[in-house]
Amino acid sequence: MIADADAAMSTPAEAGIEMPPLDQWQFAPYLQWSMQNIQSFLPVRQIRRGVRSTEFGFRAAELGTLSVAHPWEDRHASFAEVMAMTDTDGWMMTVGGAVVGEEYFGTLAPGGMHLLMSVSKSLTATTAGLLAASGELDLDRPVTDYVPRLEGSGYDGALVRHLVDMRTGVRFSEEYLNDGAEVRLLEEAIGWAPKRHAEVPDTLLDFLATLGQQGPHGGAFDYKSCETDALGFVIEGATGQSAADVMSERLWQPMGAEFDAHVGVDSVGSGMFDGGVSAALRDLARFGNLFVSRGAALDGAAVLPEWWVDDTFAGGPDSREAFANAAEPTLMPGGMYRNGFWFPGESGDVMLALGIHGQMIYMNRLTGVVGVKVSSWPTPQNAERLFWTLRAFDAASWALSSGAA
Repeated sequence: MIADADAAMSTPAEAGIEMPPLDQWQFAPYLQWSMQNIQSFLPVRQIRRGVRSTEFGFRAAELGTLSVAHPWEDRHASFAEVMAMTDTDGWMMTVGGAVVGEEYFGTLAPGGMHLLMSVSKSLTATTAGLLAASGELDLDRPVTDYVPRLEGSGYDGALVRHLVDMRTGVRFSEEYLNDGAEVRLLEEAIGWAPKRHAEVPDTLLDFLATLGQQGPHGGAFDYKSCETDALGFVIEGATGQSAADVMSERLWQPMGAEFDAHVGVDSVGSGMFDGGVSAALRDLARFGNLFVSRGAALDGAAVLPEWWVDDTFAGGPDSREAFANAAEPTLMPGGMYRNGFWFPGESGDVMLALGIHGQMIYMNRLTGVVGVKVSSWPTPQNAERLFWTLRAFDAASWALSSGAA
C-alpha cells in the first residue's frame, strides 16, 4: 500500500486495536491511531527533507498555569487543562524561533507523523506562492490553462487566485457528516472510503472534472476542499513535476525540515493536497515560523518572498467582504481567508492554518509566536475546542511577549 518502500510503518496491534476497516478509520476507536499511521493502510508519496535541518533555540517559560477564558462562557481553565481536554496528541510553541513548550500525549513522539487534514491546504497554497514568485505560475491565469482535463467542468473561467482564496463558484458540499456530500464522495474517488456511489470516478482528477458550477467565480468566500486538490494539479501543470516533489524542493527542504512528510495518493499516484499531508510537529513549527519572520527559515535563509508574506497578512482588497458574505457561518466576524490561511478576526496580525479533528498552526507576527497543535477530536468540527485552543495560544502569546511567562 505504500508508494515509497522506506516509508515508516507501524501496526495497530501495537496500539491494542485491529487494522481499521476503510469505512471506520476516521472514527473511534481507530481515529487516534489512524491519524498517526495513515501510511500503514493507505498509499502515500514522500515529501522529502533535505540534508540541512534548521535548529530551534530554547527559552524557559511556564505556560501550563496560564489562565484561559472560555470563548463565550464566564469561566476559565489553565493552558494545561485546555490542552488536556481537547484530545491533544501534541502541542508546541515557539517565540522568535525558540521553543518555549513542547508536549506529546499517547503514542505520538517527536518525529512522529500526524495527519494534518486541511492544514495541508496552507502548505499547498504556500507552494503555489513560491511558484508565483519564480514566475512559473500566474495566479491570474485560468485554472484550465494548467489543467486542461478540467475544461468543460465547473472550473471553466476560474482563476488560480480563486483556488488559493476559496472563491470559485464550483458546486461542492463540505458537510463532513453527510456521506453523500462531495467532500465524502472525493474520498471514495481516492480510495479513502469504500465505493458506495457507482458514479464516482476512480481517480481524483476525474472526480474534479465532474463538478459543476453553481455561482460566479471570484464572489463570496466558499470553503471547499476540492479547490486545493485542483491547485495541486495546477502546480503539476505549471512545473511538469509531482506536486509532492515540488513541495519538497521549494518549501520543505529550503525551510530546513527535520523529517520527511508524506501525502496520501489515489490509484494513479495523484496527491490529496486538500487534507492528505502528514508531518511532524516540529516541522509544522518551522513552517509557521516562516510567516512570523518575513519568510526566513530559523537559520535566516530566505525561503518565502516578503511580498507573499505581506500579501497573506494584508489580504486582497475585498477579502474581508468576501468572507463576510460567505454562505456558511464562519464564526469569525471581521475575519478573512487569504492564500490558504484563516484570519479569525479584524486583526491582520494573527493567522491560522486549520484542519478538522483539531489541527492548528497559530502565527502571531506581532509577538513572533507560533503555536502548533495536532489532535484527534472524535468529531470533525467542534467550535468550543477550536476557539478555546485559539484563546490558549493567544494567552500564551501575549504572556510571552510581555515577559509574564
